[in-house]
Amino acid sequence: MPPEITTPTVEADLEWQPPMPPTDLVFDDGEPLESNRHRIEMNLLIRSLKHHWADRNDFFVGGNMFIYYSSKQARNRDFRGPDFFVVLDVEHNPNRLGWVVWEEEGRYPDVIVELLSDSTEAADLGEKKRLYERIFKTSDYFVFHPFKSESLQGWHWDSDRGYQPIDPNPQGWVWCQGLGLWLGTWEGQVEDDTAIWLRFYDEAGNLVFLPEEAEKQRADSEQQRGDRLAQRLRELGEDPDAI
Repeated sequence: MPPEITTPTVEADLEWQPPMPPTDLVFDDGEPLESNRHRIEMNLLIRSLKHHWADRNDFFVGGNMFIYYSSKQARNRDFRGPDFFVVLDVEHNPNRLGWVVWEEEGRYPDVIVELLSDSTEAADLGEKKRLYERIFKTSDYFVFHPFKSESLQGWHWDSDRGYQPIDPNPQGWVWCQGLGLWLGTWEGQVEDDTAIWLRFYDEAGNLVFLPEEAEKQRADSEQQRGDRLAQRLRELGEDPDAI
């Protein structure tokens, strides 16, 4: 009589589990921005958008922060850090060290701006643009060289055709559909540098202020109202200083 053949059983608690994503992520490679003007421009975009949306808590804005989107990328230390990016409809948590896609329910940036330099321009217009188009599917992608005032370009993602160029308006501004704002140039001083900067404008064409610019405008408006009132009192024969 042939021997009885037994089939080994696999216990339920030995079921296959997918590998866990890496947890030893690096969020700072020690590399500075290309120039001080690049740093000022990045902070200008971040601070002005935060001030404009001060009453909202459904977005995250970051700059020069790593974005991790795959385990392979993390293992290879293939760092990807857009100069400026916005993710919409997410928790407004300012304590993130970077953007880790698998910890954010698979969400990628909705808007990215890269600040070009002579050493990064080819990658920003080639390799990075393809990444943002094919993997991230970022809705709006813009590039601007802080030392070249006419360098602004933008693309909007189309589900059938990928990135399509955004036509500028007569002022040379390009519309960011995701933010509901224009991106255009503005000449003036920010910090200690007078230059032509990339700025946000609202739908009506009004400049989106930095916090200190908004405060100055408020103070100037108060002063103008006071001056008009004083002039009116003088016309009525009253001394405004005696009131």
